[in-house]
Amino acid sequence: MENYRLPISIKGVLLDALDRVCLLKNERNEWELPGGYLEPGESPEQALMREAEEELGIRVLISHLLDAGVYQVLPEKEIFIVAYRCFWDGEGKVTHGEEHIDIGWFSLEQAQNIHVPYPYLRAIRKSLGK
Repeated sequence: MENYRLPISIKGVLLDALDRVCLLKNERNEWELPGGYLEPGESPEQALMREAEEELGIRVLISHLLDAGVYQVLPEKEIFIVAYRCFWDGEGKVTHGEEHIDIGWFSLEQAQNIHVPYPYLRAIRKSLGK
């Protein structure tokens, strides 16, 4: 019998001083939180810090765990998403890397009106205490 294995994706809720969240637009035309898959030997926090540097060009500081759960990204593909609240250390400039089409800062209301997967919206709400 084949073992059930679920990919683990670590995501960060990065808010600015106006409580707008940083989102990246992917190839599926969805806006997503920065982050990505764990690499061998990494802790979730190390993975998020690495992914933030790769995807946003900045270093982040991890605050606390916000949410975790299974999400179906495609009809035959589920992933386990772990979301943390994180902060920008203030150095450098926020940009998007090659794997994303666009980057933006959105209020919760704006994020609810664009294509943002439910688990990311849930983590954003938790980060804002809503």
